[in-house]
Amino acid sequence: MTAIEEALQKNILVLDGAMGTMLQAYKFTEVDFRGDRFTDHPCSLQGNNDMLSLTQPEAIKTIHRKYFEVGADIVETNTFSSTSIGMGDYEMEPWVYELNFESAKLAREVADEFTHANPNKPRFVAGSIGPTNRTASMSPDVNDPGYRAVTFDDLVISYSEQVQGLVDGGSDVLLVETVFDTLNAKAALFAIDALKEKNNWDIPVMVSGTITDASGRTLSGQTVEAFVISVSHIPLLSIGFNCALGADQLLPYLRTLSQATEVRTSAHPNAGLPNAFGAYDQTPEEMGALITKYLEENLINIIGGCCGSTPDHIAQIAAAARLHQPRKIEQISI
Repeated sequence: MTAIEEALQKNILVLDGAMGTMLQAYKFTEVDFRGDRFTDHPCSLQGNNDMLSLTQPEAIKTIHRKYFEVGADIVETNTFSSTSIGMGDYEMEPWVYELNFESAKLAREVADEFTHANPNKPRFVAGSIGPTNRTASMSPDVNDPGYRAVTFDDLVISYSEQVQGLVDGGSDVLLVETVFDTLNAKAALFAIDALKEKNNWDIPVMVSGTITDASGRTLSGQTVEAFVISVSHIPLLSIGFNCALGADQLLPYLRTLSQATEVRTSAHPNAGLPNAFGAYDQTPEEMGALITKYLEENLINIIGGCCGSTPDHIAQIAAAARLHQPRKIEQISI
């Protein structure tokens, strides 16, 4: 049994909040994104938050540290878009392995600092694996429904490079997150499974999908139950949902999820829904109160925040989590 599995037997574990929200406060310019190393890069790099692990590593470590300081048990690596597919927009494909390795290493260093200071509360690193900016299930061209901008094999190759870097850098768990297309997620899981077998790794895997709207379905059209079945072909540490919805909108789908799976459940919703300017107005206290409903109903094993959430939000969530027991795993029949 891995250390994170042992911790989950005792407590609800708290995941961190948004990385992008925190980075926006730095107001980094193009010069900051490039740093000394990429001054001659042929295209604009501003907005490529993942590369800040290479050019502004202290900022990334500071953000990890702030989340741990308020009670987070797990921080995600700054690698949401760190695949060759995602980095293609910035012509940074040659640096994909390094991006993942260094991002995991930064998070590992901070996690180890906190674990050393308080061995009774071990801290963990989740290697963040985003969905990429392409979909294998749907055509981006309304005039050509059969067209695909990416193939399953393309995704497997891209994810394999990312996963290798994340594990080499020191991740405790791999988090396939913000899944809007289950076929993309299955490519990530295939890549992970193949590398686990090849390298004899014993690393747990989390999967977190995205319910896109009030239809209760992912973008590729799956219900909660269908999504669970589609990704349950390999052993999972947890399955859950994140992004797109606020904590109150996500609640009914977590109820369904809790009844549809025998593995641990996770959630990291947004801090409400974005306003007209794309900002998130939900206060930490409001989000904490909504998350408390999850805990009172015994729906959750891992809880955190996504877009718009800050250390203040995670502090409220962590305080609530300490007062409740983790969801019990029971055999179910789908």
